[in-house]
Amino acid sequence: MSGDADHQAIRAFFAEWGGYVAAVDFEAARPLFDDAVIGFGTFMDTVVGLDNLERGQWRSIWPTIEDFRFNLDSLKCVVAPDRLLAMGAITWHSTGIAENGARFDRPGRATVVFTRADVSQPWRGVHTHFSLNPGTPQRSYGGA
Repeated sequence: MSGDADHQAIRAFFAEWGGYVAAVDFEAARPLFDDAVIGFGTFMDTVVGLDNLERGQWRSIWPTIEDFRFNLDSLKCVVAPDRLLAMGAITWHSTGIAENGARFDRPGRATVVFTRADVSQPWRGVHTHFSLNPGTPQRSYGGA
């Protein structure tokens, strides 16, 4: 497996993770990430560790939005020559909920850095960075 196959494996990672975000399934999403993951995001500046990422970022956002999905056709990947380190950049969309209950488009972009011990192992996220598109309201009030 190489080249296009690595791209497809990373695409499958985003497809799987996006389903967990949409379903607000924190437990199912955890195995996709390294315990020492470092994240930057819309809600928190920097979090270190999977427990902190889930508690400080995921739990603050996922329950407050609707219709989350990664735009899989937007995925761009870079894979190191040894195929043990990779980066995926992708756009995403969700629906935010204003304080008055009105729905609004909530698009953004994400970067994930992946690693694995050897090429027979699945990719695991070791860094995530999420940001909303400029001009998008920062806060969503659904379910919160």
